[in-house]
Amino acid sequence: MDGESIRELFADFGPVDVRRMFGGSGIFVDGRMIALVARDVIYLKADAETIPAFEAERLAPFSYATKGGERKLTSYWRMPDRLYDDPEDLARWARAAQGAALRAASKRSEKSGNRKAKPLTPPSKARRTRPPDRSRI
Repeated sequence: MDGESIRELFADFGPVDVRRMFGGSGIFVDGRMIALVARDVIYLKADAETIPAFEAERLAPFSYATKGGERKLTSYWRMPDRLYDDPEDLARWARAAQGAALRAASKRSEKSGNRKAKPLTPPSKARRTRPPDRSRI
């Protein structure tokens, strides 16, 4: 699935940026990834709020093979096949994926905002050294 066909598929949702990555593609809106494409299958961003809709459709999260077995990435779930032929409903699911991406970004910024920065302290006098004053020599 090439970038142009992905942009066309998401046309009812609005403009998306498609970037090649890891043998597939990422689908971005305003710099946030709302979907990934692997092996010509689209996986939409999901969270606790949207996962029940995927489960109701009997869909699975994105998975890939590793040396130790299969690994699942539960933040991206397979898009229902019917959405490839229903741009209006795809736009609705894409908006939900965008909402999940925004919530995830908000959680990340809350976590980083709660960290207290350590005050900068100058090095102790014992460690401060001056270059020798060569003018006296």
